Amino acid sequence: MLNWYPSMMTNSSSTLSAMDVLTDAITAMRAGRPHSKRHVLTSPWGMHFRDDYGAAFHVVLQGSCWLLPPGDAAPVQLGPGDVVFLQNGAPHGLADHPDTPTRPFDPTRQDGLPAGDGTATILLCGAYVLDAARPHPLLTAVPPMIHLPARLGQRDSLRTAVGMLGDELSTPRPGSTGVIAAFIDTLLLYILRTWFEEQAQEVPPAGWALALQDPAVSGALQAIHDAPERGWTVADLAATAGLSRAAFAGRFATLVGCPPMKYLTWWRLTTGARLLRESNQPLATVARQVGYGSDVAFALAFKREYGVTPGRYRHGRQPTDLEGPQTLNTMP
Repeated sequence: MLNWYPSMMTNSSSTLSAMDVLTDAITAMRAGRPHSKRHVLTSPWGMHFRDDYGAAFHVVLQGSCWLLPPGDAAPVQLGPGDVVFLQNGAPHGLADHPDTPTRPFDPTRQDGLPAGDGTATILLCGAYVLDAARPHPLLTAVPPMIHLPARLGQRDSLRTAVGMLGDELSTPRPGSTGVIAAFIDTLLLYILRTWFEEQAQEVPPAGWALALQDPAVSGALQAIHDAPERGWTVADLAATAGLSRAAFAGRFATLVGCPPMKYLTWWRLTTGARLLRESNQPLATVARQVGYGSDVAFALAFKREYGVTPGRYRHGRQPTDLEGPQTLNTMP
């Protein structure tokens, strides 16, 4: 579970709600343990990352390099403090120069990294194992690649998270395994939060970038995430948001991309799927935890969305082989 938060987090209630919704979105998609490694490379060097590496991130701790993006996109120069996140895990490369040949990167090997005897670059590279078959609509609003250049005096929380992870990887200590996993999770949250906050500053802001900054909508989202088992109505959520029923329903649909009750149903079933994957609780217990009065009602709704029964989902094929729930439209 993504339940660790560093002390440098802001006290703003809307930001806390946004971070919690981001946390839930990542938790719902998690399909394995994240991993990361610190690399010291001397030019000439070049690494190629396969499409099965996962949702990748790269941070330049020292020196510079070039990102070789997926497809025909032009190479991107990265400097100290730059952060890159590639959500879909598409094949890509890193090199000291765009013309340097790249070699396949194998995260399981401790040797064989490409390196020469020239200028040194220190990189922090890692990946998150996310199940793309069940994307949270919040993440479908994120572009395939995020590049966050270092900016002096800005993105302090992101830089702090990067520094803490880099320190732990360079000097492992007792408990480092758990600490590193927590830092990697936190880094992803800060990458996404930074991107969403900066998108919300665009003119005109729209969609999830604005939804996470909107106190009324983010508060309603957090209420749904905190208690999916409650018998929520639009009027209840509107009261939580401090708006009239009509004003809230219109505002929620505009920013989130679907009506409040549709999102509630989608989140209940997504949460139910996670409980089926991660626990052995009886179906009736899972159904109650996500707001269904009986296991029959839950099973019918689940099959309608996932295309299989809860039992088959839990005990049959691997979740990544199954049809995911219907993807919500995220933009109006």
